[in-house]
Amino acid sequence: MRPPPGGRTRSRGLSLGVLALCVAAARCLQSQGVSLYIPQPAINATVEEDILLSVDYSCHGIPTIEWKYTSSWGVQKIVEWKPGTQANISQSHKDRVCTFDNGSIQLFSVGVRDSGSYIITVTERLGSSQFGTIVLHVSGEMLPGALVPLENRSVWEANLILRDVICPPPVEILYEDLHFVAVFLAFLVAVAALLISLMWVCNKCAYKFQRKRRHKLKESTTEEIELQEVEC
Repeated sequence: MRPPPGGRTRSRGLSLGVLALCVAAARCLQSQGVSLYIPQPAINATVEEDILLSVDYSCHGIPTIEWKYTSSWGVQKIVEWKPGTQANISQSHKDRVCTFDNGSIQLFSVGVRDSGSYIITVTERLGSSQFGTIVLHVSGEMLPGALVPLENRSVWEANLILRDVICPPPVEILYEDLHFVAVFLAFLVAVAALLISLMWVCNKCAYKFQRKRRHKLKESTTEEIELQEVEC
């Protein structure tokens, strides 16, 4: 006996329903992930310049955005916020940071001490997160602003200034300079050896010349004495 046509229709409908649920679940999982885009992962700047640390993200819902600063001095939290809400800026970067809803931040009037790695972490409400890094290098001489009293600076900057005063950085010795000094000393030693050799040769020649002259004088004196004896 053949199965009734209605059974085939119901089985096909069930298969299509399961497939649709799988596709919907896959799209849901995909939409819950966080993607982060950093157009410029390395930035070079000069002192007193305003820098934009530009990023862009996509995720499901409103995420939590956090920026941290890492360098040889340690790790420091800069700011944390949710788009559309007030940002929680750390005391060390008060009045120096501006946040944007796409996750970017702007640093005002950067200095040499702002050089380092800036890490952004985007965390969505379901727990998944994504992070990225921007490396900032600030070059240029420090401006007279370094003479501002410590009480007018942040605690972070004051600690850095006191650390430089108490433990100044070691003087860097350039190996190229040492190589030049070594070559110059070797050249002086070679010149001195050459002069000593020339003096020894000249002294030897002068000694031989005087000896030869004395021998000639002695022979001439001997011949005169012999002639006088013959005449007598």
